[in-house]
Amino acid sequence: MIRKIFSLMILAAMILFTQNAFAAPNMTYQVHVQDKGWLPPVGNGEVTGSIGKGRRMEAIVIHLDDDIEYNAHVQNIGWQGWTRSGVVAGTVGEALRMEAIRIRLRGRLADRYDVYYRAYVQNIGWQDWVRNGGVAGTEGQGLRMEAIQIDLVKKGEGYNRDRYERRDYDRYDW
Repeated sequence: MIRKIFSLMILAAMILFTQNAFAAPNMTYQVHVQDKGWLPPVGNGEVTGSIGKGRRMEAIVIHLDDDIEYNAHVQNIGWQGWTRSGVVAGTVGEALRMEAIRIRLRGRLADRYDVYYRAYVQNIGWQDWVRNGGVAGTEGQGLRMEAIQIDLVKKGEGYNRDRYERRDYDRYDW
């Protein structure tokens, strides 16, 4: 009897482990915006920032259970060093604009997913999507990032423009 119970416990643990091993990673991100401070966290390709309000993004924090690295190009500073999940990129309390960002996945997550992201930039609007360490935003033009979208896409699925273009961006009126 004890053997049967023990066997069932091992089987249940194996099933839970297998489900967690293949579960989609949980990513959230939030930005610090001029005159607004930290906005609520969002995820799954949602927009955060301030679209068309003339407010600069000043910092970002990305949270991901697995390895993610990102760095910001900041006014009067240039490219900062790479940071990992949960660490601020950019500046807070210095009134400096983020001008660009690079994001990349590391470790086993990079083998299974691509990270796609795009920036809403002063005088430009939404830029094209970039992925896996590409530059979103601008360098050397003195233009502020105002908003960002970030999403994880399984390898092989590729970018699907319809997945994002149908969203209602008017509700992001920070």
